[in-house]
Amino acid sequence: MSQFLNKVVVVTGGSDGIGKALVEAFLTLGAKVATCGRNYDKLYQLQSAHPGAPLLIHTADVSKEQDCRQFIDVTIRSFGTIDILINNAGISMRSLFEEVELDTLRKVMDINFWGTVYCTKFALPHILKNRGSIVGISSIAGYRGLPGRSGYSASKFAVNGWMEALRTELLESGTNVLWVCPGFTTSNIRNAALNKAGQSQGESPMDEGKMMSSEECAIHIIKAIEKRKRTIVLTFTGKRTVFMNRFFPSLADKLVRKFFFKNGQLVK
Repeated sequence: MSQFLNKVVVVTGGSDGIGKALVEAFLTLGAKVATCGRNYDKLYQLQSAHPGAPLLIHTADVSKEQDCRQFIDVTIRSFGTIDILINNAGISMRSLFEEVELDTLRKVMDINFWGTVYCTKFALPHILKNRGSIVGISSIAGYRGLPGRSGYSASKFAVNGWMEALRTELLESGTNVLWVCPGFTTSNIRNAALNKAGQSQGESPMDEGKMMSSEECAIHIIKAIEKRKRTIVLTFTGKRTVFMNRFFPSLADKLVRKFFFKNGQLVK
């Protein structure tokens, strides 16, 4: 029997990519799932694909405190409690810092960092009662700053540091705090990534065929939640990047530069 049977799982950003894969996986495991996103049509399609399932959808922009509060309130009214919160909603960017608009950096930080803080703040009393789990979907960019993604890296460094502090605060509460750092994973995050003006770039510069699938990523995340792990780094490239940056930082600078630039131009 699944340990997630009848547990209430909240997944932000559940209409695409890793979030959607998590929603569908938890429903298969017998959980009650609440998810939010900015695009109602995508949320409705997700709900329609699972008729009769205990799935709550709610339109929300996690960069807005009130939207997060309403989402958690609706979840409590519908399911009565929260056992697991997965802060998955996020956005990336692709622009050199010297060219990017400051509002673009603020937008990335508001969604990736503050969205995680808001939802966790409002869900925390319920999770503490259940000795449940708080999860943040971070990134390798939270361990290693990536060129062309300075705002994204800053937001993920912030998520990692904040969750580490929170984990330490809650160490004796019975509540587990986990942050997950996928490497490059097939998802919509690159297509929705912001350009220097804060608009969606609408295309992915990377070969997604060689990346870990969102479904495989979701399986790893669920296993980590089940084992109440502290943090996980996914994909060989991700593990190698974290290792190199920790022990050979100057070499990592050169390798990362070579990966993201061609003929002096940002290409990825």
